[in-house]
Amino acid sequence: MTTFKLSALLLTASLTLPATVASAEEPAAGRTCGAHEAVVTRLAKRYQESRQAIALAGENQVVEIFASETGSWTILVTAPGGRTCLVAAGQAFEKVAEELPNTDPRT
Repeated sequence: MTTFKLSALLLTASLTLPATVASAEEPAAGRTCGAHEAVVTRLAKRYQESRQAIALAGENQVVEIFASETGSWTILVTAPGGRTCLVAAGQAFEKVAEELPNTDPRT
C-alpha cells in the first residue's frame, strides 16, 4: 500500500505483534478476541469500520486494519486457528497517498 500512515500502522503492528499475539489462542487479560466473522460484524455495525488493509505477519497470522469515514480505526490479528483478537484501536485514521523517495544516487 502506498499510504504513509497506513504503512506506519502496519509497521508498528508488525514490530509489536510477536509480543502481543505470541499466544493468540490464549487471550490475555483485557484483550478482546472472538470468531473473525463476529468481530468484523461488530466493527461494521457499531463503528461503521471496514477493512482498509491486510497483511501476513509471523507464524502465518493475518493482520487487518479496519477504519471508518469518521476516523476510528482498529487493528485485528487472526491466528491460523481462526481466533481473532483486537490489538489496537484509535481515532484520526486517514489515507495519505505518498510517493516513494528517490533513492537513485545518480539523480
